[in-house]
Amino acid sequence: MTSGEQPRFDLEERLLEYAARIIRLTDALPKTRAGAHVADQLLGSGTSPLSNHGEAQAAESVDDFIHKMSIALKELKESRRWLRLVVKAQLVAEPAHIEPLLLETEELIRIFAASIRTARSKKAKK
Repeated sequence: MTSGEQPRFDLEERLLEYAARIIRLTDALPKTRAGAHVADQLLGSGTSPLSNHGEAQAAESVDDFIHKMSIALKELKESRRWLRLVVKAQLVAEPAHIEPLLLETEELIRIFAASIRTARSKKAKK
């Protein structure tokens, strides 16, 4: 990359890194009933956006694209709730370490919501 050149935005890579961070976090949660429950829920919702984004890229129609992106958005919002619970229930020794993951979750939510709005707008214009 030359100076002045913008880094390429790659949502798939970003979602892959997000899923990997979720996996590392869930593996670090305490091996208690509560820790296992939260880990299972967060593992599902936090890794789902990666696969749903892949399905959206192969969508058969605009409606299918919107549907798949909406599922990913729903899962990201669920992940945000589980991450907040991890902090509130003090399931990690350093709750501040969760903050960057929460910020990334918020950014991904905004990206997916904007993409859905754009797709709906383009569909309405047809």
